[in-house]
Amino acid sequence: MINEADMPDDELAALLRAAKLAAYEKLEQLPEAEREELEKWLQQKAQHQEWEAFLNNGENLSALHTEYATFKAAAAAALEAFHQERLLQTTSAELPARIPFLRRRWWRYAAAVLLLVAGTWYFWPQQDTTPPALASKPATQIRPGQEGAVLTLADGSTILLDAVGNGVVAHQSGAELSVEDGQLAYKEAAQTSTEETFNTLVTPRGRQFRIILPDGTVAWLNAASSIRFPTRFTSDVRRVEITGEVYFEAASGQKEGKAVPFVVNADNRFEVTVLGTHFNVNAYPDEPSQHTTLLEGKVAVTMNRRNGKQQVILKPGEQASLTMHGNVVEKMQVRPGDVGKVMAWKNGVFDFEDARIDEVMRQLKRWYDIDVKYEGGIPDIEFVGKMTRDIPLSGLLIALEKSNVHFRLEGRTLIVMP
Repeated sequence: MINEADMPDDELAALLRAAKLAAYEKLEQLPEAEREELEKWLQQKAQHQEWEAFLNNGENLSALHTEYATFKAAAAAALEAFHQERLLQTTSAELPARIPFLRRRWWRYAAAVLLLVAGTWYFWPQQDTTPPALASKPATQIRPGQEGAVLTLADGSTILLDAVGNGVVAHQSGAELSVEDGQLAYKEAAQTSTEETFNTLVTPRGRQFRIILPDGTVAWLNAASSIRFPTRFTSDVRRVEITGEVYFEAASGQKEGKAVPFVVNADNRFEVTVLGTHFNVNAYPDEPSQHTTLLEGKVAVTMNRRNGKQQVILKPGEQASLTMHGNVVEKMQVRPGDVGKVMAWKNGVFDFEDARIDEVMRQLKRWYDIDVKYEGGIPDIEFVGKMTRDIPLSGLLIALEKSNVHFRLEGRTLIVMP
């Protein structure tokens, strides 16, 4: 069996790459070229074939699962780095300096963590362990969400950003609109008009996208979200309107030597006012409460109460949770926010720690563009753990079934069974 502790960094990186390919092979999602790459790696050394045999043993993987559970707290930081730094595409020498103490311990679990997080270890040959609910009929292969959005210009014309490559997509109000690697950016040219016109960027279910607004503010849109913004910020307030969930890194704004506030109107339910900061706004109408979570800087959250407007000031790490009745706040609470869980979507992760099944299903509904129905009511179940968002729905469901909940797929409708 391979001893990860004694392996050079380049071989460790190759091992982790092989783990990814093996996981996707079990999910039947591995292209032919990468299948050949995996086969070539397996044939390089007898140790590589021993490694494959070890991971083909369900008892070995179960033992690794138990070990990993004890390593969970430390691995969470490594997992975040895994997504942020694209660990599978780099060498271990490029691991973030902030987690050096995990470096060697992380490699010990790297292959297992990759398989466990993807839910694919359950696929390995055992005594016909495929859950009956999923095996009863060929499952619809539902792929995860991807980069994409629809941009509606002020004149009503639309641009499907999924379908365009990198480059300039439009010229508008003296600005050049371009797409590069899943990001829409505005580059101002000579000012030709002072008229304030508005564009809207929408991410349907199963899509996410990011945009650099005309003032330099960067916004990441989660699935089933939108942002309406002016093509040029000309007033004393930089105001945008959103629905769904959007993470902002707001640029500092100046006009005639004075700070220009950046204001986010969340579906007319509440407003967030900032001068320059990092924050996340979750305003999905189907969630029981809406949240504003501050990562850096300072924000003011203004809301409608039955006795008038109320404003609260957040400090870094705090979260304002609002329970709504229409556009009026019935209950408001400021508390420490779980920043890692809040930002999991942006970092390519599902964070299901202490999440009830209906909360999990709402996330899956938006990300996989599916409908969800319950047979016999909503089960009283909470989940734990994290999963990557880049795996097919089938792999994720098999992992979730280990929490004693069962599913049936009918087309793009997921049935949750008792």
